[in-house]
Amino acid sequence: MGLFGGRKTVFVDADILVIGGGMAGCGATYESRYWGRDLKIVCVEKANIERSGAVAQGLYAINCYMGMQWGENQPEDHVRYARNDLMGLVREDLGYDIARHVDASVHKFEEWGLPMMRDPKTGQYQREGKWQIMIHGESYKPIVAEAARKAATEVYNRIMVTHLLMDQSKANRVAGAVGFNVRTGDYHVFRAKAVIVAAGGASHIFKPRAVGEGMGRTWYAPWSSGSCYALPIQVGAKMTQMENRIVLTRFKDGYGPVGAYFLHLKTYTQNGYGEEYEKRWYEDTKALVGEYVDHHPVPTCLRNHALLKEVAAGRGPIRMVTKEAFQDPHKETVGWENFLGMTIGQAVVWASQNIDPKHINPELTTSEPYVMGSHATCSGAWASGPEDCAPADYQWGYNRMMTVDGLFGAGDTIGGTAHKFSSGSFAEGRIAAKAAVRYVNDLGKTQLQVSEQEYRDLEKVIYQPLENYRVGRNEIVAGTVSPSYLLPIQGLQRLEQLMDEYVGGISTNYMTNAVMLNRGLELLTMLKEDMSSMGAEDLHQLQRTWELQHRLLASESVTRHTLFRQETRWPGYYYRGDHMKLDDENWHCFTLSRYDRKTGEWAMEKAPVHHIID
Repeated sequence: MGLFGGRKTVFVDADILVIGGGMAGCGATYESRYWGRDLKIVCVEKANIERSGAVAQGLYAINCYMGMQWGENQPEDHVRYARNDLMGLVREDLGYDIARHVDASVHKFEEWGLPMMRDPKTGQYQREGKWQIMIHGESYKPIVAEAARKAATEVYNRIMVTHLLMDQSKANRVAGAVGFNVRTGDYHVFRAKAVIVAAGGASHIFKPRAVGEGMGRTWYAPWSSGSCYALPIQVGAKMTQMENRIVLTRFKDGYGPVGAYFLHLKTYTQNGYGEEYEKRWYEDTKALVGEYVDHHPVPTCLRNHALLKEVAAGRGPIRMVTKEAFQDPHKETVGWENFLGMTIGQAVVWASQNIDPKHINPELTTSEPYVMGSHATCSGAWASGPEDCAPADYQWGYNRMMTVDGLFGAGDTIGGTAHKFSSGSFAEGRIAAKAAVRYVNDLGKTQLQVSEQEYRDLEKVIYQPLENYRVGRNEIVAGTVSPSYLLPIQGLQRLEQLMDEYVGGISTNYMTNAVMLNRGLELLTMLKEDMSSMGAEDLHQLQRTWELQHRLLASESVTRHTLFRQETRWPGYYYRGDHMKLDDENWHCFTLSRYDRKTGEWAMEKAPVHHIID
């Protein structure tokens, strides 16, 4: 069978194409139908929308909820919180836009059947912290996916989208996407008037602490391959804050989250000798970041910094003090259910290591870095803001539209909007969809033109790894090492190692500098050259190949942004050893990049930070 033998080409025309069926994609699909009653709305998902995205396994808290109906918080409060945690650098217009709409989305979840925990005294949602409410979230994603399925004209599961298509009749306008079915191998060409990218952020671009057979044990979803960044980057969309990776303090070996323990169970941390240690590093931290260390709450990265310094001083390991809280049977139950409902692996790790948190304080550690715009960092695409509150230079078109016409984003995709989490991502998908419908309606009868030459050329590129393997495998009789091709796992491990060692991963204690970053770019260039020699044994490995391609492009963006920002804005997430201090005078700004796919060159620039909330 030849390169394209037995493979169909499937053409799909849509008004709005939603790429990614996670929380943001479900929000975009649902809202597109509300405003676009007669439009053809298509959602494309790499896995199955029923259990896809970061919420796939379940979630035991909704981490972004204002509680405006009870006077708990206002949108302005959330902007101040995010701004503080990100050391001053957030898109306040985008954050405010999400915060004012997110409660309505959470109320919809409850209407659709999501079980919410309530305070027995007040009847209000059970608070875990100032912004978090507790839920029984084993079926969180299926409940939300059902609403999206009913809203969509069609949902295409098991389609790996690899590239966006551009309009041939007008420069810098998106016109669709291409990809392949990971089960049948069929080639899919999606033509659309507007595209909403709601794919996943980037895990596995840095080497994880769990290696070998356990390398899938990461904190952020291991299947999230940076597609939400690679797809816009490929077509020249501007990106922002890609250096703003996140490092999580998590329970050791299982990556179990710590939020419910700190906030609801009121646990705290100690060093290996049972001592409180964070105050010890106050002066050290103040010398790096100045008055930011005195803010309340203390920015997350600075708490990481104190942990890292304490371990480096030889007073580890750091432990979560659970023995006190777990004497309360109710808190003990909540502590276990918190993992059994969303991070089963942590409960299994504790059982396998004879750790009962009622009798042993379990260890904490810091994760490898992740790049994801939906959590507590600001990496992602540079997007136009809401008409009523975005400053003039943050507004060039429709809300949540990138610098490419007709290309919208939500969730991990959009930069500058920290602390939106699952509910905020869903709300942002709704915001993007409302604007996308308006964009499509304004286009009217305008016809977009997709070049057959473009999508046929992409078809050859997409399936070439299968041919590389088919021909090259004849040169070896055993094993997996070939003189003619690389396997995706080999490329992934190579990427993870170079990012880890040169761009601020766990092996250097998150330390890097200009010399290391430039060496990292050299090695990334070599890996990019070798990608044409990737070999895929089957469709699963072809998917792995294109996930690697997307991770590689996202990684280069991260490296170039980290090199461009000549300061250490977020100690505890990464350190520029040659610029160890926060520098508000020169770097109280956003970093922007634009990739030119014709030349392969990157253009870097600064953009001002506008503070619109007092």
